[in-house]
Amino acid sequence: MPNLPETLEEAIAQATVATQAAIADGYTRLQVELQFPELKILPVAQQFIPAFEDRGEHLRVYFPDAGAAALARRDWGEKPYTIRGLRDLNAEIQPEDQLILFVEPSSVEVQDVEQLCQVAAERPVVMLNPRLEDIAIIGIGLAGRQLRERFLNSFDSCYYLQPLEKAAIFRAYPSPWQIWVEKEVDGDSEYELVSETPHKPNGEAIDQILMTAAGEMPEQVQAPRKKGLLASMQQFLRALSQ
Repeated sequence: MPNLPETLEEAIAQATVATQAAIADGYTRLQVELQFPELKILPVAQQFIPAFEDRGEHLRVYFPDAGAAALARRDWGEKPYTIRGLRDLNAEIQPEDQLILFVEPSSVEVQDVEQLCQVAAERPVVMLNPRLEDIAIIGIGLAGRQLRERFLNSFDSCYYLQPLEKAAIFRAYPSPWQIWVEKEVDGDSEYELVSETPHKPNGEAIDQILMTAAGEMPEQVQAPRKKGLLASMQQFLRALSQ
C-alpha cells in the first residue's frame, strides 16, 4: 500500500503506477488529481507521460489549446506520440490510437472532451488534473452542470492527493481512499493514517473523521506514520508556487 508521498516527484511516480494498474485491471475512464495551488502542469505531464511512451504512436496527448500543445512540443522535443490541442486541425482520434490522455482540461472544454471520449469508445482515457469543477461558476447554467456531472461520474479516480489544514486526502489505486492527519509526537510533526473508505469522503464525512482523529484514533485503522512529512509538504507547496 503506497504511503503519503513526500515530494512531487514521488507523487507523480505513484500516480503512474496507479494509472497503469487501473488500466491493466480494465478501467477505461480514469483521472489523476494533484490538488495543489499554482501547480504548473507542463512539468508534471512531462514526468507522468513517459511511463506510457511504450505505446509509441498509439498514444495521443491532448492539451486544452493549440498554444499549450505547441509549448509542450517545443519543450519536450520529438516524441513518438501525437500532441494536439483539443480544437487543432487533425485533432481527431485515429483508429490506431490505443490510449488517450487529456492534460488539465477545463470546464470550457468539457463538451470537446466528452465528444472525443465518445469516439474513443472502450479505449482507455486518462485525464491528468482536470479542472472541470468550476463549470457552474462560469455561467453555463443547469444544462452545463448536468453535462459536467454526467461526464465526471463516468470517470474513476485512480490517484488523488489534496493537502488540507494539518491533514491530507489521498488515494492510489487499488488502495482505498485515505485521510492522514498531522499529529505532534515527542515534539515532532508526523502524519498518521486515520481513515480508509471505499469511496471519496465528502466534506461532512471529512469533518467527522477529523473530529474523531482529534480524540482517539479508530481501532480498526492500523496507522502507519510519516515522520517529518509536514516540513516536506510545506517545502513541496512552496516549490509548486515558484
